[in-house]
Amino acid sequence: MFTIKNVQGHIQVYDYKGTFLFSADTEREAMEELEDYEESAA
Repeated sequence: MFTIKNVQGHIQVYDYKGTFLFSADTEREAMEELEDYEESAA
């Protein structure tokens, strides 16, 4: 479970505990990075 927040036009991604993982320029970019993140964590 992840949370994606738009903070002043910049996307921030957090894990289920609320820990910051990474930022992205767009929500689409964040989703693509999340896919990579999940694959590397597996």
